[in-house]
Amino acid sequence: MTGTGEQPKPSLWRTVRTVAWAMFGVRGGRQHRGDQESLRPLQVVGIGLAGVILLVLLLMGLVHWLV
Repeated sequence: MTGTGEQPKPSLWRTVRTVAWAMFGVRGGRQHRGDQESLRPLQVVGIGLAGVILLVLLLMGLVHWLV
């Protein structure tokens, strides 16, 4: 078990980090290919939706606070 050809187990933190960087649009090509092979699509979609909802709520709170 030298690690050749093995993908790391997808963790919640890794998925959150991947989705956050993707939302900002700053993903590296090699990292992106590695994530495609190891992350589960349903987990990425769920984290992405939660991130978008959180962003919208934060923006609504900021607007409400400013106005």
